[in-house]
Amino acid sequence: MSLRGVDLAEIPEETARLARAVFPKGCLVMRVRDALGPVFADADFEELFSARGRPVVSPARLALVSVLQFAEGLTDRQAAHAVRSRLDWKYALSLELADVGFDFSVLSEFRARLTESDAGRAVFDAVLTAAGEAGLVKAGNRQRTDATHVLAVTRDLSRLEFVVETLRAALNQIAEAAGDWLMGLAAPEWFDRYSARPEDSRFPSRWAARIEHGDQCGADGTVLLEAVWSTSAPPGLQRLPAVEFLRQTWVQQFHRVDGTVRWREPKNTPPGLIRLRTPHEPGARTGAKRDLAWSGYKVHLSETCEPDAPHLITHIHTTPAPVTDNAVLEDIHTALADRQLVPDEHLLDAGYVDAEQIHHARRDHSITLVGPVGKNTIRQQATGDVFDSTRFTVDWEQRQAVCPGGHTSVQWRDAQSHRGTPVTRVRFAERHCTPCELRTSCTTAETGRNLTLRPKAEHEILQQARTEQDTHHWRRRYGHRAGVEGTISQGVQAFGLRRSRYRGLAKTRLQHHFTGAAINLARIDAWLTGRPLARTRTSPFAALRPAE
Repeated sequence: MSLRGVDLAEIPEETARLARAVFPKGCLVMRVRDALGPVFADADFEELFSARGRPVVSPARLALVSVLQFAEGLTDRQAAHAVRSRLDWKYALSLELADVGFDFSVLSEFRARLTESDAGRAVFDAVLTAAGEAGLVKAGNRQRTDATHVLAVTRDLSRLEFVVETLRAALNQIAEAAGDWLMGLAAPEWFDRYSARPEDSRFPSRWAARIEHGDQCGADGTVLLEAVWSTSAPPGLQRLPAVEFLRQTWVQQFHRVDGTVRWREPKNTPPGLIRLRTPHEPGARTGAKRDLAWSGYKVHLSETCEPDAPHLITHIHTTPAPVTDNAVLEDIHTALADRQLVPDEHLLDAGYVDAEQIHHARRDHSITLVGPVGKNTIRQQATGDVFDSTRFTVDWEQRQAVCPGGHTSVQWRDAQSHRGTPVTRVRFAERHCTPCELRTSCTTAETGRNLTLRPKAEHEILQQARTEQDTHHWRRRYGHRAGVEGTISQGVQAFGLRRSRYRGLAKTRLQHHFTGAAINLARIDAWLTGRPLARTRTSPFAALRPAE
């Protein structure tokens, strides 16, 4: 397939005349087209297509169709039908009235090309760039970010269901590739254990029996893997995706004890970031937040929040479910810098904010992070008079500290925390701490008091942030962050943000870029028509709360 450039700047005269006659007040699709222009150009996607071959449908049109498809929640068939039959879509796509459109399968082929080259961001960026050229979004001011969980398209499995289904999937794929060889290997009882789906099977209810069933499954899978890797196995079986997934799963879930295959204890399994969850979506991982656990992904939304402009999404970041919020903040800031949309203030919840993040954002991007930092986690006493690090005078130049009792530290050394970040360990002598009158308010250690300090810049930032966040001014400033919850609500309820349509992280990331672009189109239209933001819902009883 080859790319033949199509000019979308000019709307056919007859299409424009009839569309304006049918929609004298316009509609979302037409208003957005008038405000932003064609948005996409075929040149934006030239790297996805070769220079030779039969002509393809304009990728610029396919990109706009994909965004409109997500804006209206249409299937591929419905979107292709809208191109053929809807006047407002023909207007936005610069099509003649008699244009018959394209087959619906073209949309999935286009998404596959975008996924392979990770070009979904280009679609999102094009809408954002057009909005910037129209004066609807700009750098500076405030932005806010929050995340929500995204459920994988596959069903959640218990640990026993997972290993049984993994072995069943491998047996099915091997049966297709080398059925005769498998018939000579499979024990008769395998057909009873692994022919049906786990949800259609009746597993033992007693815990001990379930452990025994899992051990048996582990032994059966080990027999299969040893046979596949033997010299007598048909060539190519080791390269089957389901067989490789089975091998990785058995490494994570089982081990040998005295020559017998046994379950691993839960604490002896890999961390959630690499632990496999289902053979039908290898990229899905398990995440947890407070009392919520899910299998799938996590999406971070950043948006503008000034009252004199529409609240547009400036960045979407999709990760595996276990990735923590503060781990993605630098990537978000880098992406905003690439788009020249770096804010002056970034409003975030506690999951993103740490002294290190505040320091790096200020140093690298001149961004002020506004969000609560963690409180001191030292021992609490009944008196409430506990000496934290703020009660110690730290002299960074002399590399020493003075305690509330007036004693100087005897050791100052550079070290690393359990997370691998640099810290300073400070120790006070036992001869000073033992007879000290303030000891009960300082430490319960039999030896002297120990302090762990962050690097100087982060230490000072942390002390200042903890002081500021207790003020009324800071709370009012931070209160604007709550509006991002409305964006997540809109994405979930109107655009299906919380459930992946496709399998795998790459396709889910593409879905979120389309969703972000669709939300921006809806918000631009709301701004153009003067539709106000929805008010926060408050229950009648909560509204009676007396003012503080």
